[in-house]
Amino acid sequence: MAEELPGSVLPVPDQVYRGPIVMDARKLDEPLPPLEVKRPPKKAPNVLLVLLDDVGFGASSAFGGPASTPTAERLAGAGLKYSRFHTTAICSPTRAAMLSGRNHHQVGMGQITETATPSPGYRSTRPNSCVPLPEILRQSGYNTAQFGKCHEVPVWESGPTGPFDHWPAFSGFEKFYGFIGGETNQYTPALVDGVSLIEPPDDPDYHLMPDLADKAIEYINQQKALTPDKPFFVYFAPGATHAPHHVPQDWIAKYRGKFDQGWDAVREETFARQQALGVVPADAVLTPRPAEIPAWDDMPAERKGFLAHQMEVYAAFLEYADHHTGRVVDAIEGLGILDDTLVLYIIGDNGASAEGGLEGAYMLSAAANGGAEYETAEFWAEHVDKIGGPEAYNHYAVGWAHAMCTPYQWTKQVASHYGGTRNGTIVHWPAKIAARGEVRHQWHHVIDVAPTILELAGLAQPHTVNGVTQVPMHGVSMAYSFDAPDAEERHLTQYFEIMGNRGIYHKGWTAQTRHRTPWILVGQPPDFSQDVWELYDTTTDWTQSRDLAKENPVKLAELQQLFLIEATRYNVLPLDDRAAERMNPEFAGRPTLVQGDTLRLYPGMVRLNENVAINVKNRSFSATAEVLLPDDGAAEGVLLAQGGRTGGWAFFVEDGRLAFHYNYCGLLRATVVSTSPVGGGVHQVRAEFAYDGGGIGKGGVVTLYVDGQAVGDGRVERTHPMYFSFDEGLDVGLDTGMPVYEGYRTSRGEFSGTIHWAQIDLGDDDHGHLIDPEDQLAAAMRHQ
Repeated sequence: MAEELPGSVLPVPDQVYRGPIVMDARKLDEPLPPLEVKRPPKKAPNVLLVLLDDVGFGASSAFGGPASTPTAERLAGAGLKYSRFHTTAICSPTRAAMLSGRNHHQVGMGQITETATPSPGYRSTRPNSCVPLPEILRQSGYNTAQFGKCHEVPVWESGPTGPFDHWPAFSGFEKFYGFIGGETNQYTPALVDGVSLIEPPDDPDYHLMPDLADKAIEYINQQKALTPDKPFFVYFAPGATHAPHHVPQDWIAKYRGKFDQGWDAVREETFARQQALGVVPADAVLTPRPAEIPAWDDMPAERKGFLAHQMEVYAAFLEYADHHTGRVVDAIEGLGILDDTLVLYIIGDNGASAEGGLEGAYMLSAAANGGAEYETAEFWAEHVDKIGGPEAYNHYAVGWAHAMCTPYQWTKQVASHYGGTRNGTIVHWPAKIAARGEVRHQWHHVIDVAPTILELAGLAQPHTVNGVTQVPMHGVSMAYSFDAPDAEERHLTQYFEIMGNRGIYHKGWTAQTRHRTPWILVGQPPDFSQDVWELYDTTTDWTQSRDLAKENPVKLAELQQLFLIEATRYNVLPLDDRAAERMNPEFAGRPTLVQGDTLRLYPGMVRLNENVAINVKNRSFSATAEVLLPDDGAAEGVLLAQGGRTGGWAFFVEDGRLAFHYNYCGLLRATVVSTSPVGGGVHQVRAEFAYDGGGIGKGGVVTLYVDGQAVGDGRVERTHPMYFSFDEGLDVGLDTGMPVYEGYRTSRGEFSGTIHWAQIDLGDDDHGHLIDPEDQLAAAMRHQ
């Protein structure tokens, strides 16, 4: 029987001393065995795993794209490019699959965590039978650290009281510094250190990207200073280039005028470079632009200027991310260990994002909440120079996303086509890989990352961890291809599915069907039985450009059947194509942290994200606080605030008067101020919002009270039907992150009086979001 590799059973049982026992240690006849220090096999390399966000195959210059990425080019020049490496088409599933080595539905991550349901493939709770790679490495003697985006924590577990079982700090990472959710403001990120929320420095020049690089460099330097004989596993996942596309203006200036030719011309230019680089074959075909995406020449002249600038900002953001990734690489080189470090640089966790809509978004929350109508050509002309900066929460137009996925069809979310799933990947390990600057064309998937690292570390894929029998990893190691460019590929079959968009790869053939359009967030897609399947032979048609479904129905039927087999095996069924509806936990059927209709709050409770705070959207509610003001009644600042510059509400005191501000997507604002001051002493102050009803996203009337007496009222015309922000939160006594209200008189709106307690109560109206949410939001967004 073959000997098992180290790590087959974890943790390794402690060895019991069975030697002689004496009263006096000085009288031992033989020395005691030395204390065992946990270490992996001596050949185990340091590992730097880099995962960028929302970068299509055709964005990086390393793969022919228009955005300069010198770090990626440098690593590829001394290593290997993989031209047929694939992700799942969206954030959380790719990350969960990569770190577990299993298909995303197997680990409960069939969609992003914010849309979890009770179905086994969509719960967002990784089972303990699928322990992830960092925990395996940690228990095998690696030091492990993650910097950047997580997006694997079930949303009802993302609050300050946990549970923390699925947080990075309890999933194998000894060090975590970054953010838990799917996106964050690059200037005021929702930072977590371990399991503790921290605020970014009060620095006008702060940006998350260099901060993450700084923290990663500090960690690596310390790790090698203290335990140089111990390898590290550093997962660097900065969240760039996910929206918002935030980048300093001097980086944006480098791309002025570089995209005036428009997205169709950029696709053609990129395709020519890709063929020259050999990352697509010379006989490959550039797939046509889908009819759903407008031609650049058809865009109104008055919009082309800001549309081109959207892409200038995005390209700068990608170069900026690559630059700071390069600083981490430089730090490893400075320690003299780069050649002995396995670097895997995955340029995107899915295709480029089309979630900005057909014309892009100045405030991305507007695209999701039905407010894009306010972003007129005149609005863009007035605000275009602000995109990339802290006042905007910007995203580029669909046409650019499609161009960034050149030469393939479609974009992020579209798991059926390679535009959504093919991502350029680089492997760099000069000490062990002889090839330099070569391209590997073997077909691989993100589930292959964990098996690759374990093989190269000389470690087993454990069959038992913490007493639990493990589901075998589904991926295959890529190591066989390192020095064998013509080796037969070993990843032969792979299904894809995101929100009903689905496909199957098998020995060069692909069958797929696009079920949903990614920028259409609401409205009912067709019944699954109406989906039209396509068939491609990618051994002769690299880009999936020639549909053979009608010519070869037998092969199509074979692959459709294979998809059903794989879907059944890995918890893909039942298919779930709901979008807006699944954002609401009441419809999705997932737990919520806060139960009931009342939430009592106290000073010090800040940045409670929307998934762990009471939901006030689409209904009546009240905000109440017991406060102590100085005798003269002079007071300023926030009592309660939820959201940020992208939208939300604030209940505060201004110049001694009670006030309520509603910010709809940063585009439409209403402020109500009391007719008289609150006055000194202890008071109970209250803001009541009476919702209009009759659907979601409607307006209402705000009435202010001091000690039960009405002191002012006013109207809010429109409210958020979906969400205020993915990363801002509910605050007591100040407004963290970007402000909901721009007029606070104190820093961060910090309250100058004393808050004894605050409370939010939900009204008893039949709140609108319980009535046909998809249809209602579709009506609210019919301009799209």
